[in-house]
Formats: sequence, C-alpha cells, structure tokens
Amino acid sequence: MTLPASLATGAQAPVRPAAQWALPQPFGLRTLLVLALVLAGGLWAGQRVELGRMLSLTGEGMLAAVGLREQSQVLNGLGTIARSLFPPQISERTEVARIEGFDRQQLPWLSHIETVEMHEPRLNPQTLAMEDRVVRQEVLVEPLGYLWHVAAKMLETFEIAAWATLIAIVLSAPLAWCSARNYAPNRLVYGAARAVVGLLRAVPELVSALFLVLAYGFGPIAGVLALALHAAGFLGKFYAEDIETADDRPQEALRAIGAGPLAVMRFAVLPQVMPGFIAYTLYVLDRNVRMATVVGLVGAGGIGQELKGRYDMYNYAHVGTILIAIFLTVLLLDRVAARLRSRYG
Repeated sequence: MTLPASLATGAQAPVRPAAQWALPQPFGLRTLLVLALVLAGGLWAGQRVELGRMLSLTGEGMLAAVGLREQSQVLNGLGTIARSLFPPQISERTEVARIEGFDRQQLPWLSHIETVEMHEPRLNPQTLAMEDRVVRQEVLVEPLGYLWHVAAKMLETFEIAAWATLIAIVLSAPLAWCSARNYAPNRLVYGAARAVVGLLRAVPELVSALFLVLAYGFGPIAGVLALALHAAGFLGKFYAEDIETADDRPQEALRAIGAGPLAVMRFAVLPQVMPGFIAYTLYVLDRNVRMATVVGLVGAGGIGQELKGRYDMYNYAHVGTILIAIFLTVLLLDRVAARLRSRYG
C-alpha cells in the first residue's frame, strides 16, 4: 500500500488565507420568494379561520384576568363552565318507584333509602286553580353510585380501544407485507394494498362510526370497528415503511443460504423493526382510548355515549366527573405505555 506523495514526503496541504474564506449563503432569492408566498398564504388562511378575532378575544381575556379590563367574553364563558362542572357528581339518587324489581332487602353497597318532600303545582279540578301540594317520595341514595357507573363505562371504553387495537394489528399485518415494496408479490398487489391503506386512513373514525351505527345499531360494536379500520390504515402504513427501510445485509445473508420470505422477515427484519412496531402500537392504543370517547358521542358505546346524554340533559356536574375520569385514564395509560417502551423499545 502506497501513501500519497504529500504524506510520504511529509508535506502539508496549502492553507488559504482567511481573506479567501467564503461561506455559502444560507438562503437565496428563491428561498425568500417561497417564504414570502407561504407567509402570504398563511395570512390569507388565518383571516378565513378568524385568527385575528381569536387573538383579540384571548388578549381581552388575559387583560381581564389580571384586572386591566372589567369583563371579557372568554373569561365569562370559562367561569360559567367551571362553575357548572365543579364540584363533580359522585352520588346517585333514584326514585324507588322508577326502579324495576326493586328489593328493599338487597340494597346496593353503602346505599340507603330516604323519604323526601317535594312541592309540585297541581290543578284543582273544583276551582281550576294551580295549587302547591306536598308529595312524599322514596329515593334510593347511593353515595358512590355515579362514580361506579362512570368507572364501568370507562372500563367499556378501554375494552373498545383494546379490541380495536388488536383487530387493527391483525388487519395491518398483511397490508404492511403487501405495502412494502421489497416484499409485495407484484406491482398490482403493491398498488392495491397502498390504496386500501390510504382509504382506511382517509376516513375519520367519527365518520365511519356514523355509518356503522346505522348498520350495527347503537353500542360498542360500531366503536370497535370504526377505531379498528382507521388504526389498521395507520399501522399498515408505518409498519410497511419500517420494513422497507430495514437493513438489507441481514436479509441478503439469509437469502444466500436459501431462506424464504417468511424466514427472512422473522429473523432479519422483525428484530430490527420491533421497537418501532411496539411504539406505533402503544400510540394507537393510547389514541384509541381517547377516540373511543369521541365515537361514543354518535352512539358507538363507551363513556362518550354517557357524556353526550348527560350534556344533552344539562347535567354538567356529571360531565365534570366524566372528564376527570377520562383524564385519569389517559394519564395512567400514558405512564404504562412509557414503561413498556422503555423496557421493550
């Protein structure tokens, strides 16, 4: 092995003086023109979505919060919401007469019966005048009744999200195989798989839930399918991209000794992409828990259906309890997912 003449003789490369040093410009005229067009388009779009009014109302709210302004529409609205949602509803009171098959000997845990007096206006048939009469009613009081009800609905919401994620994994596996350019059998299958993945991702969960509720009726079935179909498109796209970008050298080594596509995928590709697969799947599970609340608003089961019903009946204290339960569930799930990613990622 021979060295270059400059290294062999010990000569050093010529050094240019500092006056001749020059750095390329970080941006040119074309870059400035593109940025100007992007800025103009952003300002035009901002005007259409009323960003100016948003900034004005937000500024008024901040001034009112520090006492520099008497009142603000935003601050008044937020105050009304806070007063309506809190304190959250924990207990449940139900008229005994409305409970079918009520057994006084077998009351729910910690519950008891109260007799309350209510004043109801009634029409006197003789004088045809409205009179205020006292009506006594028996009420079943459950101190933690609504809290247990919300917990059961949150469990149903998590079950919807978990099953939707599991179905999405099953559906996305063949889609990812056929959507990966280096594993698709041919161009036709590759194009069809890419089209299916794009279609599943293009339809939002709420839109598909609307149609699935019409097909399957109200309940968790529509929620599971709506979340699963959209998540299958998401996972299929990102699984395929990781498979395509996996290191080719281990795959070529296994092919050289006669390994088939499944063996190459199992022993050469999956060890490389599994941390990413786990991260994508945990993200989809976390997202499905939150989206299960949204699809429940259209009757697809879970806590969202309860939230919509209580909101329509102006039971804002119940809505506050539901929102706290959703927040705690998402926070707990985020911590569990973080630990799983740190252990298996």
